Amino acid sequence: MWDYTEKVREHFLNPRNVGVIENASGVGEVGSLSCGDALKLTIRVGENDIIEDAKFQTFGCASAIASSSALTEMVKGLTLDEAAKITNDDIAEFLGGLPKEKIHCSVMGRDGLERAIADYRGEVVKESQGNVVCECFGVTDLEIERAVKEDGLTTIDQVINHLKAGGGCGKCHDDIEAIIHKVKGDAPMEIIKPVRMSNMQKIKLIESTLEREIKPTLQKDRGDIELVDVVGDKVYVRLQGSCASCSKSQITLKNHVEAKLRELVTSELVVEEVK
Repeated sequence: MWDYTEKVREHFLNPRNVGVIENASGVGEVGSLSCGDALKLTIRVGENDIIEDAKFQTFGCASAIASSSALTEMVKGLTLDEAAKITNDDIAEFLGGLPKEKIHCSVMGRDGLERAIADYRGEVVKESQGNVVCECFGVTDLEIERAVKEDGLTTIDQVINHLKAGGGCGKCHDDIEAIIHKVKGDAPMEIIKPVRMSNMQKIKLIESTLEREIKPTLQKDRGDIELVDVVGDKVYVRLQGSCASCSKSQITLKNHVEAKLRELVTSELVVEEVK
């Protein structure tokens, strides 16, 4: 489904430092199984605050496993202060890049490292506080604000790719938009409503978007998608090939298919799967 670099494939197929360090100096746990990705990072800290060892356990996709594996290699031999400067961009760069839809995996690695270091130092990580904005993935306003500030995010799609926030039901999109404008210090732009398409025009645009933007991506992983029907703003599709039996199919539908159709057709579209 995704175009991975050779280094991502290598760390996914042959992950380094898998497991848990007994009597670890620090433990960092982020994500949750219900959201599709979770990471437990353990570190052992020696003299002069140097990280002597790091191990991980990850539940998630190839990018999540590769990012966690890469992180453990990156931090060994560093002092805690040096390791604390590692960003999600550093992790992605170490791997030769990640698909934009998978950046959240490197963010999860960075957050896990922060929590492990904080655990060793007896500190509280600020991002664990705040008000939950995205209930689907449990992302808070502070986490979104930080991503917007540090990574220069300007759109909801970028927030979805970095944090998954907004990638579920979509009810939090207005709140995310407000946070983006708040951080950027600008007022929301006046929304100019497009001329409403006829149902036939909408269907044709959905069909062309599926053919041009979505199917090629799914077919890379031996999957496919079929348009079944369009009723109002609901788009009914049937996943085929490897996508039909994939445990992450609902995430693919929301984070990729629905997000792309909303971007290129109309923001009101909701994608539902027909078995």
